[in-house]
Amino acid sequence: MIAATTTPRQRRTIRSRRLWRLSLVFALLAGNAATLTGCIMNVPLRPSSEPPAAPDHNTGKTPLRIALLILTATLLAGCAVGPDYRAALLPTPSHWSAAAGTQPSGPPDLSRWWTRLRDPLLNELIDEAVAGNLDVATATAKIREARASYRQAVGALFPTLQNSDSVMRSKGVSARGPASVPTGGGLSPATASSFDTPRTVFQAGFDASWELDLFGANQRAVEAASYGADAAEENLRATLVTLIGDVASNYVQARGFQARIALARRTASSQDEITQLTKNRFAAGSASAVDVANATGQAASTRAAIPTLETAYGEAVHRLSVLTGRPPAALNARLARIMPIPAPKLPVPTGIPADILLTRPDVRQAERQYAQSTAKIGQAEAARYPSVSLTGNIATAGTRLGDLGRNSSISWSFGPTLSVPVFNAGKLEAAVDIAEAQRDQFFVAYRASVLAALKDVEDTLLSLDGERARVRTLATSATAYRQATNLSRSLYKAGSSSFLEVLTTERSLYSADDALIQSRVLIATGYIALNKALGGGWDGYIDASTPQIVDTNVGPHLVR
Repeated sequence: MIAATTTPRQRRTIRSRRLWRLSLVFALLAGNAATLTGCIMNVPLRPSSEPPAAPDHNTGKTPLRIALLILTATLLAGCAVGPDYRAALLPTPSHWSAAAGTQPSGPPDLSRWWTRLRDPLLNELIDEAVAGNLDVATATAKIREARASYRQAVGALFPTLQNSDSVMRSKGVSARGPASVPTGGGLSPATASSFDTPRTVFQAGFDASWELDLFGANQRAVEAASYGADAAEENLRATLVTLIGDVASNYVQARGFQARIALARRTASSQDEITQLTKNRFAAGSASAVDVANATGQAASTRAAIPTLETAYGEAVHRLSVLTGRPPAALNARLARIMPIPAPKLPVPTGIPADILLTRPDVRQAERQYAQSTAKIGQAEAARYPSVSLTGNIATAGTRLGDLGRNSSISWSFGPTLSVPVFNAGKLEAAVDIAEAQRDQFFVAYRASVLAALKDVEDTLLSLDGERARVRTLATSATAYRQATNLSRSLYKAGSSSFLEVLTTERSLYSADDALIQSRVLIATGYIALNKALGGGWDGYIDASTPQIVDTNVGPHLVR
């Protein structure tokens, strides 16, 4: 308390000394915090430990200016704690072992790779699937969520400002509040009259606050949200890679089932002719009942495979329809016409294994999630350090609306708030340990995604090379069996061969032709799988900003 006998000049001196001490304490706290984090602070304090001389009338605001300088220096000294993300350098082989000497050199051509299957209907279906697939719609919604989270994190870096207005009609309480009511003795007639008179109090004001983020908790949150948005975008690309591959694979399988159904029907018709011929020869006495039974059984066995193939074809068409976002039977008419199995031009360039770190969206997504988890360690670490906030408010009140805004009715307050975590039983340290353990998990997941991607390419190359060799052998086998079947039929019709030879060659030819069709399907699906493994997907525009549901009448309204 300042004694009443002091002069105004002495009172100003005492106040300035107190302001100086408060400023010095605040500067020491900020300096200690900066020392803990390794940040550099330049606070313009005098070298002497003694307070400055008492200011005169022209320099009475010096301590306040110093306090403002300290606050500015503290704000500029803000930094971030926790580890800074550095991209991990993962080792990869120098070349694909399965492709040694068989694949052309050069980077893979992944741009709209499905068009090299030369099937216009397939191109249309992929375009329709990208536009209507529900998994793609879910992935775009996740992007909007991640981007909104990023904007929310950025908002924490800025001050907040709130307005509050009120009007209150009261009786029994003075305009200055309950504290103005006497606590002892009686009320004078004037006071009692004022106390019993109803009053109206108008109030208006603004409250502001700003967390200075000295140790980068909010900055780390923004960093983590940014990485999260990147991961959401890579998730969309990974979804598109899977979608396009699934559409192409199911389309090729549907065409393969169509070809196998047509083969079974042709073979069954040919076997029916042999059966009828055998029955005629049996009636003439030149064939046995065993020959007739074998011919009839073989034709029936071939026809029995047709319903199974038709079921598989229908399921493939249903999967295609759902992938495009339509009901299961929506594509039945468009795919009813039999078309050849798409045949890619092989081999294709595969590049080097290190390319998948850039071309595989699932690998890039895992890397972004690893980066996000690293930033979250800084968030958890910052919670262990002091936090400083600036808060203030300005308000005006009066018994009449016209009194608002007058100097006599305005009140304000402003100042910093320092919060130091003193004791929390190890919870904050445990939170850092949790974040570090989660970072390790995401790093391992990133490494696992790279290994899985390498394995996918190696397996696909190995399978594709083996199937190309197999299809050549099957083509030779089918040609030979076709010649044998034609000869055995001619000899059987001429009576120079037994039915057993015809039966054997017919069965072998059907098996060879059916295996050849399946091998061609496997080559086409292997080509598709190789492009998926290399990261080939959609490189066109995807609208991720338009929501699936557009709400209307979202303002204030009565609930029905």
